Amino acid sequence: MDNRQTKTDVILIGAGIMSATLGSLLKELVPDWKITVFERRAGAGEESSNEWNNAGTGHSSLCELNYTAEQPGGAIDISKAIKVNEEYQYSKQFWSYLVDSKRISHPRDFIVPVPHMSFVQGAQDVNFLKRRFEALSKNPLFQGMEFSDDPGQLTKWMPLMMKGRTLNQPVAATKIDSGTDVNFGALTRIMFDHLKSKNVDIKFNHQVDDIKRTGDGSWELKVRDVDSSAVTRHSAKFVFIGGGGGSLHLLQKSGIPEGRGIGGFPVSGLFMVCRKPEIVAQHQAKVYGKAAVGAPPMSVPHLDTRFIDKKESLFFGPFAGFSPKFLKFGSMFDLITSVKPNNLVTMLAAGAKNFQLTKYLIEQVMLSKEKRMEALREFVPNAKIEDWDLVVAGQRVQIIKDTAAGKGTLQFGTEVINAADGSIAALLGASPGASTAVSVMLEVIQKCFPQHLQTWEPKIKEMIPSYGLSLLDKPELIHQIQTSTARSLRLTDEEWEHGQKTTVSIS
Repeated sequence: MDNRQTKTDVILIGAGIMSATLGSLLKELVPDWKITVFERRAGAGEESSNEWNNAGTGHSSLCELNYTAEQPGGAIDISKAIKVNEEYQYSKQFWSYLVDSKRISHPRDFIVPVPHMSFVQGAQDVNFLKRRFEALSKNPLFQGMEFSDDPGQLTKWMPLMMKGRTLNQPVAATKIDSGTDVNFGALTRIMFDHLKSKNVDIKFNHQVDDIKRTGDGSWELKVRDVDSSAVTRHSAKFVFIGGGGGSLHLLQKSGIPEGRGIGGFPVSGLFMVCRKPEIVAQHQAKVYGKAAVGAPPMSVPHLDTRFIDKKESLFFGPFAGFSPKFLKFGSMFDLITSVKPNNLVTMLAAGAKNFQLTKYLIEQVMLSKEKRMEALREFVPNAKIEDWDLVVAGQRVQIIKDTAAGKGTLQFGTEVINAADGSIAALLGASPGASTAVSVMLEVIQKCFPQHLQTWEPKIKEMIPSYGLSLLDKPELIHQIQTSTARSLRLTDEEWEHGQKTTVSIS
């Protein structure tokens, strides 16, 4: 063991989209800070951020029905939809800044325009979708959304889904053309390549085994080289734990009181994938439906156009499953070793509360390919089993904690857990995750570097013009932001054809 200690300003654990984003923000704000990254895999973006391990939806509430809950009186609550949309605007603005300042050369390597649609069947759901459309379309963030319950119009919008469909019940859809497909794996690798060029020390095949507080208030990490088993020690004033499902164990090892009483519940996923060009060409959209009763929000069925390695394919899913691993390349003992005396009661309460969810996941695991094809045929009536392959997606670990709703409440979404003094922070949770990475990492900066915020704010606003503003009452600003980011990210046909960008001033 090497007992020498390497000191740095910031340590990022995990080379996924979250660490890439936080590292990129900090490198712009304080270029002279020394940053070190540790990643247990051989490259960046190989776990949850990888393009094959998520749906690539630029989550902006344009099509996700679970972000617009129906209230007991029938009203549609769009507050979460607005929040997620505004957070995605942050991401697009920061990516645009990276493109405009030549940190990213070719935005089409990671983001492309794809219409976002919602599709429902049955009178009750059609009525819900219409009321959802009416609520959203009044908001400038959702300008351009269309609704139709005309099968003829739907055939134009989604020919593959309407071909062969037996119309024995009402159907309806909404469509908005400003949606995106994002290759988060490619974006993560691009950002880390740039960070490496700015002297960020990125150590792949390095596993963080332990983390503890030192006498001077900094954090010491015990790091193992996966290939040679050599152990080294590294210390930093600030540590970010962005290791996906692996973050919970490291948060527990840190011993900070804020991490006590928190557990995790792993949910695995599978997608059906079609790569046949003649089929793929018939569907140009991300189309989301409604989740089955008892299914977790991450299991909302959707049929997606994907662009991976410059090739188009279709994804359908996700089919949920259960594995005790917290990472796709994790250990079968991840779940059991995460149970500690301080979260045991919380975990047991969650188990009792979520019996139906557990039953649902077990049923999903037991599905045959033909049963999965039956679910696919709800979206693509003429789907043939030989045209679709099964792909194992990434692991997601849902947060379990005691809340006002009771002990052992399963949380859906992402959450930043940080020490009171801001010296360490961990990101836990799942969707909308990657899409809102910029907003979430700005939250880390606000919580962990409050003493620098006044100095940093002008630069943050240069990178993200809507930072600190509510867009709800600023339709002109929304228009300027959407126009500017579309041009910078080459999301308009005109910009893509001519390869030219016109800068739009945002004040």
